[in-house]
Amino acid sequence: MAQTLNLTITADVLTPAELSADEARCWQAAQAATDHAYAPYSHFHVGAALLLDDDSIVWNTNQENAAYPSGLCAERTVLFGLNNQPGRTVKLMAVAARPQHGDFVAVTSCGACRQVMQESESRQGQAIPLLLPGPNGTIWRFRSLTDLLPFQFMSDVLPARG
Repeated sequence: MAQTLNLTITADVLTPAELSADEARCWQAAQAATDHAYAPYSHFHVGAALLLDDDSIVWNTNQENAAYPSGLCAERTVLFGLNNQPGRTVKLMAVAARPQHGDFVAVTSCGACRQVMQESESRQGQAIPLLLPGPNGTIWRFRSLTDLLPFQFMSDVLPARG
């Protein structure tokens, strides 16, 4: 007999004024990063920022390429770039997006980014809160990157290496 599985994902819906000081810094860094996106094909600028355990912020952007799909999303560029800082812990992640000549819009991360985000959180061994742009200038705050991908592909299903 079939069973129904119900999932609940909780996100706080905030205004910019309701962000903590650290959240506001990370959010503003993600927004500012969009100015540096390389998006000559989609004209859609995405910035991602990480607040690290030493209170520094690192950011990166989407990078497109004429040999599509050789580009990379902002979420993955910033998380992969973190490998240059071994031992760092991510306290918070923020993602912002807008058309090249427009206002910020509500978006969520693509599936590939969600998988990378989840594995980054898993490697770290603790939740990474996430800020995403919501509708009408709101900000969605998730308590964990895993909230965006409840059925992630996990390394424990891979065959053991000998």
